[in-house]
Amino acid sequence: MAQAFTTSWDTVFRAVKMAVAWGLEHRDLSGITAIGTDEICWRKGKDKFVTLVYQLDQGKRRLLWIGPDRTAKTFQGFFDWLGPERCGQLRFICSDMWKPYLAVIAKKAAGAVNVLDRFHIMSHLSKAIDEVRAGEVKELKNKGKEPLLTKSRWCLLKRPENLTEKQVDRLTDLLACNLRTVRAYLLKEDFQRFWNYSSPAWAGKFLDAWCTRTMRSKIKPMKKVAKMLRAHRALLLNWFRAKGAIALGCVEGFNNKAKVVTKRSYGFRTYDGLKIALYHALGDLPTPKVTHRFC
Repeated sequence: MAQAFTTSWDTVFRAVKMAVAWGLEHRDLSGITAIGTDEICWRKGKDKFVTLVYQLDQGKRRLLWIGPDRTAKTFQGFFDWLGPERCGQLRFICSDMWKPYLAVIAKKAAGAVNVLDRFHIMSHLSKAIDEVRAGEVKELKNKGKEPLLTKSRWCLLKRPENLTEKQVDRLTDLLACNLRTVRAYLLKEDFQRFWNYSSPAWAGKFLDAWCTRTMRSKIKPMKKVAKMLRAHRALLLNWFRAKGAIALGCVEGFNNKAKVVTKRSYGFRTYDGLKIALYHALGDLPTPKVTHRFC
């Protein structure tokens, strides 16, 4: 029985592999003007990351390319695969603030507008709050003071609209306290206003004022984020130039779907197996015409 099941599974895998290979060979690569890139972790140990590149054009959103690891060489491999002519047609590229990615984009697609991903920016702010909270918890404990921040992590990291009723009450109590963690939380929530601007000029003024206020807060993890945002000011403001032109939230949405694919597999044994599964699920690949219709 086990042998029959294994044989059946091998047959299915070979069929999917052939379908993906056919789809990749026959897919239309014209009209690619907007892409987004990120990496996901697909297994433990060495070489645990893969770089994914998505097409973000309105009406055509799909996984375009997969590369092993998350190095500059890997990402450059995507542009080599895409070719100089198609690289020249790119108008928008959405990425995080990782220097190797930014350097490759500037070199291989200088004419495109490099947009920084909102999710990654807010992730840096959340990590800073978590660092402040962890340090203040230890400080309060060492001084023998009331553990005000115990079990408060998700109250501070979740968006206010996603809090449970119990978490809302807990957050309300925290906001009445003069803690570094609370001040860091208020700075993060204030930064959310940045995304609501329509003009890059006004958004830039807000960003400058926010960074100045944060630098004066004397909260080291938040000051580190402010310095990073200042260093990437021009790229941050590109978000408003791309707003409405491309689906800026698609990268994170695709990444979540990719993670679901890897979880369903309970861990891929080979990189090739991972590629086939991801292209099959997210590649929007064409399928060959068949003479029979299956119900």
